[in-house]
Amino acid sequence: MTHKLNIIYAGTPEFAVAALAALLHTPHHVCAVYTQPDRPAGRGRELKASPVKQCALQHNIPVYQPASLKSPEAQAELQALQADIMVVAAYGLLLPPAVLAAPRLGCVNIHASLLPRWRGAAPIHRAILAGDSETGITIMQMDAGLDTGAMLARVACPILSGDTTQTLHDRLAALGAQGLLPVLDQLNAGTARPVVQDASLACYAAKIDKTETPINWHQSALEIERKVRAFSPKPTARTQLGDGRSLHILTACVIDEPAVRTDTPAAPGTIIAAHRQGIDVATGQGVLRLLQLQLPGGRPLSIADFWNAHHTLVAVGTVLL
Repeated sequence: MTHKLNIIYAGTPEFAVAALAALLHTPHHVCAVYTQPDRPAGRGRELKASPVKQCALQHNIPVYQPASLKSPEAQAELQALQADIMVVAAYGLLLPPAVLAAPRLGCVNIHASLLPRWRGAAPIHRAILAGDSETGITIMQMDAGLDTGAMLARVACPILSGDTTQTLHDRLAALGAQGLLPVLDQLNAGTARPVVQDASLACYAAKIDKTETPINWHQSALEIERKVRAFSPKPTARTQLGDGRSLHILTACVIDEPAVRTDTPAAPGTIIAAHRQGIDVATGQGVLRLLQLQLPGGRPLSIADFWNAHHTLVAVGTVLL
């Protein structure tokens, strides 16, 4: 007969809330939550608790927020909790060997990709950018490597044509919660079947850098549309207007034919049609229609509203840089 598990939960962003909430509806006991220290946020730069901390406090779970788990003091504090297992989801801090070995059943991670594809910090963004047709969740036994541990469960999820990082994030967070609970039961019962990753199939999901956000109009319309979706809601894909201002592109779609035909193909980045239904831009291959835009300091605008307020900025013949 299996017993109730004593669980440490480690996570920080919204992605990690779903699995914590799911654990609270099981017979298991979440004895502590580890999350990153409060960070300044908003215009006032006031310290703000992470989404996981907020959830933990609502349920009266003790919260620990060490800046690092490398110190003997932090490790001793964690070991004193005498956890059976530590569940990790987008925690953001490295777990040293002493921490990995502290719980009786070790540490498991909820990772937002079908490992070994997209190991690393930004698996959702990278899957959309690459044009993958599916992704998913992997529940993994953690080791000292970066997302290299043996896989305990994989749950696949299609990437839909309209998916942004936000919509895919939300589905994967829910899948992670669903995938975790059977794995805990298997580990508790001693019936888990870890599968070693094929390292030859691994690829790395590097953290998104703001230097990646500018659009290269010489790419195809399909590649640019993927960037728009991958960088939504943030950091957002952007281009530059002729007056030097940045223009954030929040929603776009590939169209088969430009609204206005021309005998001479337009240079990439050239606006070839502009109306309340969309701003059509020539690319290295195909035409991209811009559907939602934002100027610096402004709010996101549908293309109809943007056209009404700023149509002189997006006249036909304007070249976006």
